[in-house]
Amino acid sequence: MEPRESWAALAAGGVAGVCVDLILFPLDTVKTRLQSPQGFRKAGGFRGIYAGVPSTVIGSFPNAAAFFITYENVKSVLPHGSSPYLSPATHMVAASLGEVVACLIRVPSEVVKQRAQVSPSSSTLRILSHTLYHEGIQGLYRGYKSTVLREIPFSLVQFPLWESLKDLWSWKQGHVVDSWQSAVCGAFAGGFAAAVTTPLDVAKTRIMLAKLVCRCCPTDGSHQPGRLHLPGDIREDPAAAAVSQPEEEEEEEPGWERSLPPSALPAAVPQAESHSPC
Repeated sequence: MEPRESWAALAAGGVAGVCVDLILFPLDTVKTRLQSPQGFRKAGGFRGIYAGVPSTVIGSFPNAAAFFITYENVKSVLPHGSSPYLSPATHMVAASLGEVVACLIRVPSEVVKQRAQVSPSSSTLRILSHTLYHEGIQGLYRGYKSTVLREIPFSLVQFPLWESLKDLWSWKQGHVVDSWQSAVCGAFAGGFAAAVTTPLDVAKTRIMLAKLVCRCCPTDGSHQPGRLHLPGDIREDPAAAAVSQPEEEEEEEPGWERSLPPSALPAAVPQAESHSPC
């Protein structure tokens, strides 16, 4: 792949990623709150629907650019076009490698964004400083493996389907698809991939929002062992404080399909927890 084409893929992918993320951000917030352990209402409901958007603005361009430049470069290196059966495999490998690279940028941004989405009264900067203070840099990469395990199947479904639909449409009409036709194919492929991988997306969300549990004994009687210790600035937010509720408070529905009708794959993954010293 020539340098000029690489820069074009980087710029086009970055701009497209920013536009998509910002336009669909309210829906993403609703999805995160539906999937959160404390339930939609306690996570903020429809309040502060753009909470966490600064994290998306900062991370969206480099994330999308890293994916598409990796995707296009891997596609240009791998053999393709010689067999109709080889082309989908090429797209799968390229998309998978693209996701692994992009997740290095996406996961820190996603952790801060999702924690801000379920704590709409806390600023993005406050969430970031709280995460770094209590969990360190590794806290920003909480859920990296689960994100990769979600994004790779998503790409394995989305991109081969997208490319196949474009090829089929081009063959039917006798010329290469237009931009709007490519967008229609991408929308269908993305929607189908999202429906299939929703259980993995719920697991990723809950791991990123997992409780930071302190096992040490209380020294002043103000805290109970096994409860989330939040700084005062975040504790004031009722949505964030709801995370520190004891385990006896059950969520509304523990089902996986909180962003889909109850028609996808049933699954169950225990809520992840990490332990840190006080």
